[in-house]
Amino acid sequence: MTDPKDERRPAGELEAGVMGVLWAADGPQTPGQVQLGLGSELARTTVTTILTRLHEKGVVGRRRQGRGYAYYPVQDAHGLTARRMHSELDRDTDRERVLARFVAQLSPDDERILRDLLESDAQ
Repeated sequence: MTDPKDERRPAGELEAGVMGVLWAADGPQTPGQVQLGLGSELARTTVTTILTRLHEKGVVGRRRQGRGYAYYPVQDAHGLTARRMHSELDRDTDRERVLARFVAQLSPDDERILRDLLESDAQ
C-alpha cells in the first residue's frame, strides 16, 4: 500500500495553498512564514520553489527582506481567475469561436450576469 505522503498532489494544489496563505496574510510573507501558514510537512525549499514559479508567472510580487524575499499576491482570487481565463483564450487562434462556445455553454443566470456587465460597460 502507498503512503499518502508519497502520492503526488493534483496539479495546482500546492500553488493554490500558497496563494491562500498569501491572500490571508496582512502583508508580504517569507517562504518560512508561508510554510508555517500551510501547516504541512513541505520543506521550506519546496515552498521557495513554488513562490519563485508564481513570481515568474507574474502571480505574486516580491521584495527583498534580509538575504531572501517576502512575497505578496498581485491580484485577489477573482483577478487571478480572470487572468487564467484570458490566458486560455490567448492559446487559441480563433477567439470568436472560443467566445461563442463559451457563451453558448453559460447557464441562464451566468448569461444574464454577462449581458448586464456588457450593457453597463457600454454606457
